[in-house]
Amino acid sequence: MVPELEKVTVQMKDPEQVKRIISALKKGGVDRLQVISDFDMTLTRFEFNGRRCPTSYNILDYSCVISEEGKKKLKDLLHHYYPIEIDPDRTVEDKLPLMVEWWTEAHNVLTQEKIRKSDIAPTVKESDVMLRDGFNIFFDQLHQSKIPLFIFSAGVGDILEEIIRQAGMFHSNINVVSNYMNFDNNGILIGFKTPLIHTYNKNNSVLENTEYFQQLCTRTNILLLGDSMGDLTMADGVANADNILRVGFLNDKVEEQRGKYTEAYDIVLEKDETLDVVNGILRFILAQTQPTQSNSP
Repeated sequence: MVPELEKVTVQMKDPEQVKRIISALKKGGVDRLQVISDFDMTLTRFEFNGRRCPTSYNILDYSCVISEEGKKKLKDLLHHYYPIEIDPDRTVEDKLPLMVEWWTEAHNVLTQEKIRKSDIAPTVKESDVMLRDGFNIFFDQLHQSKIPLFIFSAGVGDILEEIIRQAGMFHSNINVVSNYMNFDNNGILIGFKTPLIHTYNKNNSVLENTEYFQQLCTRTNILLLGDSMGDLTMADGVANADNILRVGFLNDKVEEQRGKYTEAYDIVLEKDETLDVVNGILRFILAQTQPTQSNSP
């Protein structure tokens, strides 16, 4: 069906179930399909040549628009909260208030830096951010087939949009829900818009006021892409979903997290910096069925 599923990076608890879901997605056709994806470390690379690639927040954290004092504060927050975010032994309920603390404090630090709207494009251009290999095929396949791509990100919406735009891939089928900056009339950052989106509230609680899923009520087949346990609820806003194929990128602490990921995701991609498997699945779903040969003239 999908040769890419033979890659050594692929883990599946139930390969037969994966085949059944992919077959159902293909049978449902293009008009019933939508893709819901996380952004940082899902559509972007986790590392390159052994070095970590920046998230949309990191792009700001490491840039010259942030003072040395601001960088230190953000680094201290990262070192304190990131181990909590990925700790496999802590419950989501336990992590929730701590993630709110982290995002709120980071937003406060960034707001104090008086970042200018005009700084965003050059800051992204100068950064080491990289979309995963095969991103152009991924974005183009969806756009050409008029399949909606919903990006649900706990990152910085202004930054991630600029990343996609600079890659020449910000097509009309893309819709983003993320943490957007709030600038004053002089283009200076004065805060972040609500609601606050962090790793573990990517669900109905922040989608209540969006019309996106109501507009797509007929698209009940979903390809979901994420890299954390929090991404599993991203499709909760879809009423009456028929088939959901969950693909998870396991980027960090692979041995410790493998069991939890293979239980939660249908397909787990371990330290795979490409979109090969996702593109292979889409290629199979979108491939036109060959017409039956007819003997009539």
